[in-house]
Amino acid sequence: MTKHDQQFKEQGGMATMDPSFIRRWLISKVMTAQADEKRMFAKRQKAEKKRIKAGHRHVVEYFHQVDDGYSHLAAQSLQALTKRYDIELRINLVSANTGLNTAEPALLAELSLIDAKSVAPYYCVNGALTFPEVKTLPSNQNIIKAQAILAKFLGAASPDDFIAHAAAISTALWRNDKDTLENYANEFGVANEKTVTALIEKGNAKREQLKHYSSAMFYYGEEWYWGIDRLCHLEERLRSLGVDKQSQAPNIFERPKINLTDAKNSVNDHSNLTLEIFASLRSPYTAIAFDRAIQLAKDTGINYRIRPVLPMVMRGVPATKEKGLYILFDTAREARSAGVTYGNVRDPIGQPARHGYALYFWALTHNKGAELFSNFLRGAFAEGINTNTSRGLRWVVEQSGLDWQEAKQHIKDTSWQATLEENRLAMYESGLWGVPSFRLLDEQENEILATWGQDRLWLIADKIVGSINNR
Repeated sequence: MTKHDQQFKEQGGMATMDPSFIRRWLISKVMTAQADEKRMFAKRQKAEKKRIKAGHRHVVEYFHQVDDGYSHLAAQSLQALTKRYDIELRINLVSANTGLNTAEPALLAELSLIDAKSVAPYYCVNGALTFPEVKTLPSNQNIIKAQAILAKFLGAASPDDFIAHAAAISTALWRNDKDTLENYANEFGVANEKTVTALIEKGNAKREQLKHYSSAMFYYGEEWYWGIDRLCHLEERLRSLGVDKQSQAPNIFERPKINLTDAKNSVNDHSNLTLEIFASLRSPYTAIAFDRAIQLAKDTGINYRIRPVLPMVMRGVPATKEKGLYILFDTAREARSAGVTYGNVRDPIGQPARHGYALYFWALTHNKGAELFSNFLRGAFAEGINTNTSRGLRWVVEQSGLDWQEAKQHIKDTSWQATLEENRLAMYESGLWGVPSFRLLDEQENEILATWGQDRLWLIADKIVGSINNR
C-alpha cells in the first residue's frame, strides 16, 4: 500500500462526504505516477521493443507553425539533428492551437517573438541561432506565402528540401521580406490553397492523435520535447539508443548554464536590482523553480519580491487532460535534470492553496514569507504532505520556523485576495500570464527583463550579471 493509499484509507469517512477530497486524491495519484522515473523508463523500453518488432527506423515527428517564434528556432535545428543522429525526421505543418489548451493565444504569439529573440544567441548550432531584429509579427499575406512554399516541399517524396530551406524561409517571413519569399516561391514553387489547408489539417490531426496541442514540438517514442529548450532531453535519449554518429561529442543543444562568477566577484552594491517572482502554490513548475529563484537573488546580492497569484484553474482557466499530463511529465523530467527533489505529490488545489496564501501573508509579518511558500511547495510536490489537513498545514508552518497555535488564527483570512489579483494584473501588463514568471527591475522599477518559465533562470542570471557589469 502506497503512502497516498494509506492516507486515503485513514480518511475514508471524510472521502465519502467530501467529493473535493476524492478529486484531489485521484489527481495526486496521477501526478505522482507521471513523475515516476521507473515508469518513464518502462514506457521507453516498451516503445523501443515495439519499434524493433515493427522494423521501423528511429522516427522523430516535428510540428512546425510558420508564425510561431519557437518554430523559427526549431527550424534551425533540423539539419544538425538529421546530420548527427541516425533518425527519420517527419515534418508536420500545423496551425496555432486556439482551443482550451491555449489560455492566451494572442499573448503567446507576442511572447514567442520576444522570448525566442532573447534566447536565440545562447543556443549554438555551428554558431548561435538567430532571430531577426523585428518587433512585429509576420503579416497574414506573408504567412500564407511561407505556408505555400513549405507545403510544396512536403508534397515531395523526401523532406530534405524542407529541412534545408525552412530556416531561411522562416527568416524571410519574420522579416516580412515579401521579395525574398517571392524569390523562394519562384525557385521552388508553391502549393495551392487547397493543398496547404489539407496539409495543415493533417498535421493538426496528427498532433491531436498523439495527444498534444503546441508547436515547435518534437515527438519520439511516446514522449514530447518542446522546441530548442527540450532538445537536450531528446538528444540524451537518442544517444542512449546508440543512434548518435558522434557519440564522443557533447550534445548540440545543451541548455545554457548559470554563471555567476562575475556577479560574485563584483565589489558593487547590487541592491539596485530586484527580481520579482510571480508564483502559485499549485504550480508544479513553480515547485521546482521557487527555491532556485530565491537562491539566484541571494547569490547575486539583489533584492527579490514574491508576488503570489492564484493558480490558473482557480481563476477559471480550464485545463485539459492532454495539457495536464504533458506538464506533469515535463516537470518531473526538468526536476531530475536540475537535481531538484520532486514527485511525491498531494495536489493542493482549492482550499489547501487558499489556506496556504493566508498563511503566507501572515508569515510575512514574521519575515518568514519565503520560507513558508517554499515549504508549502515542498510539502505538496515533493514530500506528499496533505495540506488539506491541520496536520499537513502544521508541518508547513513548523518547517518554516513558525508557531502553529498562532498560525491557526489566520488560516481563514481572505484579505490576501485583492493582492493576488493586483499581482495577476501586473503579470499581464508585462505580457505574461502563467507561473512561474519573473521580472527583473532596475532601481527605478523599470523592467529589464520579463520572462516566463523555470527554464529561463539561466537567462535571468545572465541579465543580472550584464546589469551589474554595465553599472
